[in-house]
Amino acid sequence: MNVLVLGSGGREHALSHKISQSPSLGKLFIAPGNAGTHQLGENVAMNIEDAAEVGAFVKANAIDIVVIGPEAPLVAGVHDGLKADAALSDLIVVGPRQAAAELEGSKDFAKEFMMRHNIPTAAYQTFTKDTLAEGQAFLETLDAPYVLKADGLAAGKGVLIIEDLDEAKEELKNMLVDAKFGDASSRVVIEEFLAGIEFSIFALTDGQGGYVILPEAKDYKRIGEGDTGLNTGGMGAVSPVPFFDAALRERTVKEIIEPTIKGLVKDNLPYQGFVFFGLINTSKGPKVIEYNVRMGDPETEVVIPRLESDLIDLFVAMHEGTLDQVDLQVNPQTAATVMVVAGGYPEAYKKGDTISGLRDFEATTVYHAGTKGTDEVVTNGGRVMAFTSFGADKDEALAKSYASIAEVSFEGMNFRKDIGFDL
Repeated sequence: MNVLVLGSGGREHALSHKISQSPSLGKLFIAPGNAGTHQLGENVAMNIEDAAEVGAFVKANAIDIVVIGPEAPLVAGVHDGLKADAALSDLIVVGPRQAAAELEGSKDFAKEFMMRHNIPTAAYQTFTKDTLAEGQAFLETLDAPYVLKADGLAAGKGVLIIEDLDEAKEELKNMLVDAKFGDASSRVVIEEFLAGIEFSIFALTDGQGGYVILPEAKDYKRIGEGDTGLNTGGMGAVSPVPFFDAALRERTVKEIIEPTIKGLVKDNLPYQGFVFFGLINTSKGPKVIEYNVRMGDPETEVVIPRLESDLIDLFVAMHEGTLDQVDLQVNPQTAATVMVVAGGYPEAYKKGDTISGLRDFEATTVYHAGTKGTDEVVTNGGRVMAFTSFGADKDEALAKSYASIAEVSFEGMNFRKDIGFDL
């Protein structure tokens, strides 16, 4: 089968790497890809949010499966655009249709979905610039810290957690009136703060109520050691999660995963693809912080390597509605990934720095994120590479990743040295 993966990050490199191991694979294309995906298949320059351009490529290259990696093409309705072409009726598309992608495209939509299906989450209200005064008054009814979320897509940076009430009121104004996150913050969801430890669960669903649960993970969003500093797209991840025991798993499936999958069907939200549950384990049990409508990054770089089942077979089962018959095979070892980032990230950083020391490491897989080049590899993003290793436990896995990172360098290179510190 010929496969087209849309995206250019570490998530897409990890998915492409797993797809490349399938005996069912014919040709693999990645659009636009990066210096790592270049070694697995053919990188293709393409506007991945333009369904017509993607569809023309699919037909010209006899593509059987399109895997949509990032959220933007899903929210833009690329799946719908492809399926609107009668010639592509048999195409397998991994990723929900536009209506269902609103689970990530709009925080308010996701909250209403959870309320409708009695899925545990934080209490909230949504405000616009016309209701700024009401929003500031609502903040006064909450205890610190205060959680402000841009309603739309903000590249993982649209959530503010603020200790001071006056600062929270000012930031609400910055988001609504001064468009701190552009159109994404034309509406802002204010939530009660949930105390607990966060983790991520991933499922692949067939749109008919069938699903498989992938390995869980815990990621680290802050730039600084000890979870300090600014939020990033993610600085590292670990899978499995030690506190995700049988009891917590049972509650999570019963109270969150099952109602979500059934709710999608009940609300007629067409969803074939990955569901990302951003969860927090509170004193009152697991609650949903957010949904994403695709795999997370860098969680993909630990979750997908642990899969021992064939990914193409899973996508075919998803398309045929037989996921409930799949016996998912998972590596029991611990996978840990450490993200190496550009100096200055998540604020201003430069691109184009030469990366030296890259090679095929015996104990570590390097998933490229912000890179480009063929002979000489250079930085091309804030998050540059994810170093993933396996071990009997997280310490052994992380030691391998850090040893490999020590051999690689580029100007301004930065990474966290405490991934997994709280497990």
